[in-house]
Amino acid sequence: MTKFHLFLAQATAPAPSGASALMQFLPLVLMFAAMYFLLIAPQRKKQKAHEKMLTELQSGDEVVTAGGIYGVITQVKDDRFVIRIGSDNAKVEVGKGFISALVKKA
Repeated sequence: MTKFHLFLAQATAPAPSGASALMQFLPLVLMFAAMYFLLIAPQRKKQKAHEKMLTELQSGDEVVTAGGIYGVITQVKDDRFVIRIGSDNAKVEVGKGFISALVKKA
């Protein structure tokens, strides 16, 4: 055998047994579980609450858009709301996804 082959034989470690292989992946599994419970689960809960709020909106509800505009819903359409804004009763159509919060129920 050449020196290179002896070096490779010394450099390679024996294959880990079943228990030690599991112990190597345990920190990775724990990190993924922690990320799920700290980041993913609360975000999904918040998203479901927002979708529920959007389905329950009706005419007369005061809302805030994602752009920070306050208005009152005057008409509910399939994919958008007609909102009255300002003191001169200007009306704009806003996509349902752009309503960020309900300020006051009608």
